[in-house]
Amino acid sequence: MIVNCAVYDRGCRREGDLPLEQAGEAARGPDTFVWLGVAEPSAEEFHAIATEFDLHELAVEDAINAHQLPKVEMYGDTMLVVVKTARYVDSDEVIELGELVIFVHPSFVITVRHGDGPLTAVRARVERRTDLLAHGPGAVLYAILDHVVDDYETAAQGVDVDIQQVESDVFSLDITNPAQRIYKLEREVLAFYAAVAPLSEAVSGLARGHYDLVPEELQEYFRDVHDHLRRASARISAFRELLTSALQANLTRCPSARTRTCARSPRGWRSSPCRR
Repeated sequence: MIVNCAVYDRGCRREGDLPLEQAGEAARGPDTFVWLGVAEPSAEEFHAIATEFDLHELAVEDAINAHQLPKVEMYGDTMLVVVKTARYVDSDEVIELGELVIFVHPSFVITVRHGDGPLTAVRARVERRTDLLAHGPGAVLYAILDHVVDDYETAAQGVDVDIQQVESDVFSLDITNPAQRIYKLEREVLAFYAAVAPLSEAVSGLARGHYDLVPEELQEYFRDVHDHLRRASARISAFRELLTSALQANLTRCPSARTRTCARSPRGWRSSPCRR
């Protein structure tokens, strides 16, 4: 489904929405680019978009089929960027992961969303920064990555709070054994880290000026994103160590828990109170 399609001229959005049939032509205008936003498109719908913008067939395949690893690849003059979105659902203690596939070309940006992670707020915010948009599609890519990495930090804060609760439970006088909760958080943290860590190398290349689509004036903005991403990745990695320590401490406190686990697997856990 096409969510939004607009033309930007020297950093300013032209009034009105643009039909797909006119998007390719509009993108070829001087000092202009088109930003097309799509959510969970069907194969038929996205092939029409690919035809309009002459996208490479391998890149199209990545856009239609989700579950790609974070990466940056070039297909001729078009950059393909894949990133994972993340949102922590505190009530369920799970990380909801989505996926964004971003095509960046000197004359257009196409964002393809799978799962949670709408970009309406990102578009509205960057449209207020005409000074950035005047640098072209690279500014849109920066705004999206900045938003995604901010969400990583917000999700990490939620996980941090729950890990602190787990650590408190391990050393409390409550007879409830927190091992099942530890296993669940550990599984979520592993998936979170796998979604975040691979993006660091890709963003580093953008920050270092390895791609002509990112002008020199924007490189410092990508460096800032990269710094935030590295901090988020290190924090998530530390969560794994904290959970492992909490599990070991819990087994030390409650040796009988060993008889109620199966090879340290969440599926093998049978919850029961710890009798000391």
